[in-house]
Parts: sequence; C-alpha cells; structure tokens
Amino acid sequence: MTPLGKSGNTIWSVPDMTILNAGRRPPVEMPRELFGELAGLLQIVADGTASPIDYPAIGYLTACASLIGGKRKVRPYQASNWTEPCILWAAAVGDPSSRKSPALEAVIAPLRKLETDAAEIHKNAIRDWETQSERAKVEYVGWQEQVKDAAKDNLSTPAKPENAEFPIEPVRRRTVIQDATPESMAAILAGNPSGTLHFRDELAGWLQSFERYSSGGREFWLEAYGGRKFVVDRKGAKAPIEIDFNGVSVIGGIQPDKLATLLASPDDGLIPRFLWTWPDKVPYRRPTQIADIGTIEGIYRKIEAIEWGQDGEGQPCAVTLSLTPGAEDIFAAWEEANSEIDEDSSGLIKSTIGKMNGVLLRLALVAEYTEWALGQGNEPKEISAKSIEAAAAWIDDFAKPMAARVYGDASLPKSERDAAILARYIRKQRFKTINARDLKRSPHKSALPSLRTAQAMGEAIECLIDAGWLTEDGRREGQSHGRVSADYQVNPAIWGASNE
Repeated sequence: MTPLGKSGNTIWSVPDMTILNAGRRPPVEMPRELFGELAGLLQIVADGTASPIDYPAIGYLTACASLIGGKRKVRPYQASNWTEPCILWAAAVGDPSSRKSPALEAVIAPLRKLETDAAEIHKNAIRDWETQSERAKVEYVGWQEQVKDAAKDNLSTPAKPENAEFPIEPVRRRTVIQDATPESMAAILAGNPSGTLHFRDELAGWLQSFERYSSGGREFWLEAYGGRKFVVDRKGAKAPIEIDFNGVSVIGGIQPDKLATLLASPDDGLIPRFLWTWPDKVPYRRPTQIADIGTIEGIYRKIEAIEWGQDGEGQPCAVTLSLTPGAEDIFAAWEEANSEIDEDSSGLIKSTIGKMNGVLLRLALVAEYTEWALGQGNEPKEISAKSIEAAAAWIDDFAKPMAARVYGDASLPKSERDAAILARYIRKQRFKTINARDLKRSPHKSALPSLRTAQAMGEAIECLIDAGWLTEDGRREGQSHGRVSADYQVNPAIWGASNE
C-alpha cells in the first residue's frame, strides 16, 4: 500500500501491544512427570510431526484412559463410597497449520491395529454365532411342533430347550470411533463393555451435532463422561439397549475461532469436562529420529489385555484401586487448596476447577497403569503417592492455566478477536498505512476471512484506533468533495514495541 501523509505530523500515543494476543494468556509448558520414561518418546513424536509435545501427549493420555475404561476405578478415601472411572476428554486447540492432526494421529494409529486384530477374532465369533443360530432355528421349530402336538393332545406344554434359545450376536471390538449418533454409540457400547475412544479431527462439528439426529444427544454424552449404567429406549425396538458402562473417552482438535460460539452456550457442565491444550505453534525443525511407535503400541496392548474383576456372582465387574495412605494425604491436602481456588473463581473456570478433583484421580490412574505397562512388574493394586503428585502438578501447572487461556480468549467480543487478527496481519506485512476497502479485496481477504464485511472491518479498525495502533488519515476522496477516505496511518512505534 502507498503511504498517505507523513506520520511524523501525527502525535501518537503508546500502542497497546497486548491487542496482538486479544487478551489471551500465554501458554504454559506441559510438565512431563506424568508420562514417566515415555516423555522422551512423545517428544520424538512431536519433532517428527513438527508440533508441540502437547498434542501427542494429550492424545496418548486419552488413548490409554480409553483402554483402561470400565475395567478399573479409583477410590480416593477408604472412608468414602466415591469412585472415579477411567474416562478422559481432551481438546487440542490450534489453527489449521499447527499440526494438531498428524500429532494426534501418530498416537491414535496403534489403537487401530488393536481393532484390526480384534476384527479377525470377531470373524471367528461370527461363524460360531451363525452355527449356533442355525441350530437354534431347527431346535425352535422342533419345539414349536412339540407345543402344537401337546396342545392337540391336551398335554402339558414342553419346556423350551436351551438349544432353541437364539444366541446374542457378538459385537466387534471398537477401540476408535470417529462419527456416531447417540443410538449407534449405545449399540457399540453394549458390545464393548470397557468403553471406547471417540476421536474427531474437528471437535466443533461433534459438539454442535448433539441434537441433529435425535433429542437427548447432549444428555447422552454428558452421561458418557461418568461411566454409569445407561438405558437407551429405541422407537419400535423390542427391548431397550442396556449399557453397563456408558463410558467414552474423547480426543480431537479445534480451531481457536470456533471456540467462541461453543463457549457462549449456557454452561451445563459439558465444556468444563475437557482438558485443554493450546500451545504456541513451533517453528519447523527437521526430524532427526524416527519415533518408536511400537513402544506405544506395546503399552496399549498390555493395557487392553487387563482382565475384569468378578463380583460375588462371578459376573465381570470393575476392580477399584485405593490410594496408598501417603497418596490419600496428598490428595486431601490438594482438595482443600483446590476448593479455596474454586470459591474465588467464576463462570467456566469455576466449573472446570470444581471438576478437577475427579480429573486428578483419573489422571493418576492412567499414570499408574502406563508406568506399569512400560515396565515388567505386577499389575498395580493401589495408586501411589508418585502418581497423585504427578497428576496434581499437571493439573495445577498446566490444565488450569490452559483452561484460563482458552476461556479468556474465546469469551472476548468478536470485534476484539478480529482486531487481533488485523493487528498481526499489519505487523506481518509491515504496513505503514492501510485502506479498509483494499483489505477486503485480494490478496488480503484470504488472510482476513472474518473481516470481509464492512461492519466487521470497521469494528476491528475502531479497536485498533482505541489501542493506539491506527489513526484516520482524514482526507477526502477526489479534489474537495466526496466521502472521507478509508485510509489509516499505522503507528510506527509498533515496530519497536514488544508484543508481550
């Protein structure tokens, strides 16, 4: 753009450089103690996908939680009936170029191998089922004839033979689900009693689709975080679907500009269930080492193989792990401190912090089992102080600050978010002047998609004027008449100022 006027004639105020981040809190570094010896491998995965470690790390935690699923629970206090299931919901925030998808896919891919193996086992199970079903048909027809004969001869009705009972069709093991309605998910869970993982490349579409197919979708997913028994009544079905463990772990990516709409909805507790990570984009770095994904697959397979407990009647049930006495003391002290923070908070942050005690226990359970799966010892029988401390530090030093970063930015007015986009573009292009109408045309409009209307552009420019970034040129188009030009001078101080 051609400079208009001399900026030296303008008395500039000190520009507010925080506008670049739209008031957003800076990201924090993810602590690594929760991942134990695997932290180094997760960094190699991140390097190989040119992404921050946050993305593969959060995907790995969620995948492990989905495999433990309904088989294990954690009880924080011996003198309490409170237990937490192993279910995690997590969201990786970043723009389309942040490499979220490749990083998440790298740690989710081994789950697909487990599902492929299970598919072969399922084929054999289907053959057995078909064989038993054909036998049941014959036995059922024979029994019907016996009933008819007994009725003709006025004899007692013969009992239905066991072989005349039609077997239940086996359901294939599903370790990863990418798109499912509540009803189809209910059917999957009925045949996958330990739960599954719902992986969405773009979470926004999923979060906005709950009522698309049938009412009650949002309620179903709220329940799926708790892992409790759930019954789905289907119209026209002979019987409802009964789910003993309605537990689904969730992982996916979401773009920052799609958060505001989601967070503007009334808080029913769904959004605060998520663990958020929103790191800064890392500069490109050439990979120097191939990640040993086989190690991650081995951990998944070992966790997948853990067995159910048995109740008094010999039926499968979850095994509940208690905290060691030392771990219980640490957790109690953390709960007390967390409740004080909760009282001083408001809105989504308050709701999020209020749920963190349960999340801490779930993370500690995952940490205990992933450390075991990487080693050679016996399966854990309790949750150690080490796991509780690592989970507490991860929540305090990472999960809470990241939630504040997400909620703070997305809750800003659209004009302020647009002003941040425009400010970053001005800095990137090193404009000395701008023209509002030119910015809505090529080649600029593709870089400013949310600013293509006159209103959006005008409101963003007003924000930058208030922030000391711009000033109106004040000239009129033409010789002496006409509308005021849409030209603005850029404060030269922005080139020497920090964006911190």
